[in-house]
Amino acid sequence: MLGDPGGFTYKKSRQANSGTDKILINLLKNSGESYKVIDFFPYGYDERQYCSPGFNLPVGCLMRTPFAEYPEYHTSADNMELVRDEQLLNSFNLVKEFVTVVEDNKKYINTNPKCEPQLGNRGLYEFIGGTNDSHRRQLAMLWVLNLSDGTNTLLDISERGGIPFALVKEMADILVKKNLLKENEVKNGQDTL
Repeated sequence: MLGDPGGFTYKKSRQANSGTDKILINLLKNSGESYKVIDFFPYGYDERQYCSPGFNLPVGCLMRTPFAEYPEYHTSADNMELVRDEQLLNSFNLVKEFVTVVEDNKKYINTNPKCEPQLGNRGLYEFIGGTNDSHRRQLAMLWVLNLSDGTNTLLDISERGGIPFALVKEMADILVKKNLLKENEVKNGQDTL
């Protein structure tokens, strides 16, 4: 399901807006790969069982070419010759990123919430300056500072700012080290699924 030459397809969970759905869609948007997102329907692989009314688990289905949409499906030609190393590796990396987001998607509180802090006086330009993407990194830092009110997760910030999760997390880590951010201990965002 994840090694054929097709682009990614993500079939949403029955809930359609679960943490799982939000994370996978965010990662696909930022993957640079071709992808499509389809709504849940009660046919396909095991996700339909996990999403049945008695369980209603937030299980979507990440695949490349969907079932029955390639000629080899359920024929003797549906074999390992369809699997491509590069696609399988890219799929593995996406799933690994998913796990990272689940583990790191926390809520933070800006410790200097009244106005934007002086980045230069705090040595923060060293973390964002001098690179080809310094404007993007600075903007990511400003989004994290602005939306860290204890209610938004890092995934929320990534979505709102249109910035990859990994960059949002990197900026949050830097801001924590500079004592401009602290983790919201009350509700840390681990309820993403």
